[in-house]
This record gives sequence, C-alpha cells and structure tokens, in this order.
Amino acid sequence: MLYALKIAARYLTANLAQTALLVTGVAVGVFIFIFMSALIGGLAEFILARTVGDISHITIEAEDADPALLIAPQGQVLFVAEPGQTRTATLAEAATWLPLIAGVPGVKAVSPQITGAGFLTRGAQVSQVSVSGIEPGRESAILDLDGYMVEGSARLGSGLIVLGRELADDLSLSLGQSVRLQSSNGITMVLTLSGIFETGNGSMDKARAFVSLSSARTLFAMPQGVTRIEIKLFDLNAADATALRIRALTGLDAVSWTDGAAQLMEALDAQSQTGYFLKGFALLTIVIGVASALLLSTYRRRPEIGIMRAMGAPRGFVVFVFVTQGALVGLLGGIMGAGLGYLALLPFPSREAFRPGTLPLDITQGSYGLAITLTVIGAILASILPARSAAKVDPVTAIGQ
Repeated sequence: MLYALKIAARYLTANLAQTALLVTGVAVGVFIFIFMSALIGGLAEFILARTVGDISHITIEAEDADPALLIAPQGQVLFVAEPGQTRTATLAEAATWLPLIAGVPGVKAVSPQITGAGFLTRGAQVSQVSVSGIEPGRESAILDLDGYMVEGSARLGSGLIVLGRELADDLSLSLGQSVRLQSSNGITMVLTLSGIFETGNGSMDKARAFVSLSSARTLFAMPQGVTRIEIKLFDLNAADATALRIRALTGLDAVSWTDGAAQLMEALDAQSQTGYFLKGFALLTIVIGVASALLLSTYRRRPEIGIMRAMGAPRGFVVFVFVTQGALVGLLGGIMGAGLGYLALLPFPSREAFRPGTLPLDITQGSYGLAITLTVIGAILASILPARSAAKVDPVTAIGQ
C-alpha cells in the first residue's frame, strides 16, 4: 500500500503544471460549495431574525370562556350588561407557572403581559392603539425595545408610556408630554411619553403602545393574573418541542411560532432545496474534472502501466494507485478550497451583525469539513472508472506501444 502511495504521488509530481491546474479546479468547486453554504444558511438566519427574532417563539394566551347557552322565556330578560363592563380573559395563576416555564431547558426569557385595545387622545387627535403592559426590567425580553429606541428610554414605570415613531408623529407628541390613554374597559389614564422607538414595521410603529404592567392592570381592571405569557428561546428551531414540554408541564396551551408561519417555512424549505441543487452542481463539476484528468493520465501512462502489469502487479494494485491519486487530488483541492473560502468569508459580519442592504454570509455555516469530505469521496468515485480502465491494460500491447 505504501508503495502504491509513492507511485500515486510520483504521478502527481511528474507534471506539476497539470496537477496544479487540476487541484485548482477542485479548489474552485469547493470554494463555490462553501460560499453557497454560507450564503444559503446566512440568508435563512437573516430572514428568521427579521421575521421571528422580535416576536415570541412560544405564546400562552388566556382563552375566553365559552358563554353558557341561555334560553329565555318570551318577554323575560336573563342578563343586563352596562357599557364598559367587559370581562377580559386572564391567566389567573400565571405567577405559579412563570418559574416553571423559566426553568425549562432552552428558555431564554419569559415575559408576562397584559394586552388589550385602547385609544390615545391628545387634544382633538385620537388614535386607536394596541396596548401591551410589560413588567419593568423585561421591556426587551421579547422585542429588542432598547435596540429600537430613537429617543428617550425603553424603561417603563408607573405613569409612563413608550410609543412608535409614526404614532408619536401623528399625535404631534414629543418626549415629556402627556397623553390620555383610554382602554376598551372605559378606564382612562394620563401618561407621560418617556420613549420613542422605530422598528421599521409600520403596523407596530403606528399602532403599538407599551406601558408598565401595573398601569395595564389599572387600565384593564385586572388586579391579578395576565392575559398572555410570551417566551423567548435560545434556539427558535426548537420551539415545537419546547412548546410540547411546556404543555405537559403546566397544562397551558403553549403555541409555537411555527403554527402560524406555514408559508415562511415553505419558503425556507424551497430556499434550502435550491442550495442543495447548487452545491450538488459544484460537486458534479469536481467529479467530472477529476475523472477526465485521470482518464487522460491513464491514456498517457499505458506503457508504464503495462510494465507494472508485466512485473506481476495485480489489477487491484493498479486500481489502488489511481484511486489513491484521485483521493490525493480531492484532499489537496478540498483543503485549498476550504481555506480560500474561510479567508473570503472572514471580512463579512457575523450573523448577530446582519443589517439590511448587506450580503448575509454566515462564516459559521460554511460546512468546511463536509465540503472536504464530500470532495474526497467524489474524487475517489471519479477515479474508479479511470482506475478500472488502467487495470484492464494488456501488458504486451501497452509495452509494444
């Protein structure tokens, strides 16, 4: 085996220009494979970060109790409700479940909230808003509110409110000014604008108001409990499994973000399939290049192969020589291409620093080891046909040429 390795290495060094060209071709194919892996993987991470990064990965919402079926005799009244006396569904025992949920493996943050609808009024200007009451200190547990602040602070306290840029502009509000917030229950509070954020999401910047959890309790007449619990995970791809674990632990209806993102998942799957095709074509190019080069080498070395056969070298030995030659080409080209790919991806920002308008190349998803392994395997497979052709050379005919 060692002797066969020496012969294979000698064949490669006999024509350095040809070998260098062949190894370079393999390296280019590996470079394309790594570049496509980093691009497809980075693009998927970027899309998920922009669409899912700022939302709850798992959500537990209070369910409205089904009303009882009432049949009233003709001319009788069963129930009288005064305007403004609406009942909000609550998770009354949220305080009991929060420590359990926070202790589930993979959970990064838990945010109990009180949400509802309301109206912001300043003078004659009125805007309908979605109100979110959040515990002070957990303002950025789900949405990175701190990162989106353009004025003031995201810190919420009693009597404070944080609004989106478009909403603040519509109401001609600036920091420190007061605004009236009326909930769907008819309760009104006067709040001071303490911060303005801008996410780039028009629906959020124009219709979302953040207040402290204590303020939300007053607005929606909820002395205890919350309306929803939002959960952030370290790995958003583990949302389905973690949601099942939380359901089994608490009995609450934990819903994964994937339940309402079928179209997004289909798009990511299609993108992934496209990446497989492109990387497959890169490997096919490597196989064709190695096979054609070794076939040419076999034709040129027929006399040498004939001498080896005449000296008693079995066909298996000849096959091993050329398969080893292909493996060396694949290994050298794979290492060179992986090194070039890594160096080319170094200047690009990490996945945490992806910004709109930049190419989302993720250096950690280059699949370097996989690229080298598949290249060596592909080169070995490509060398089998030339090796078998070399093994079939007739010694007498080859030496006579």
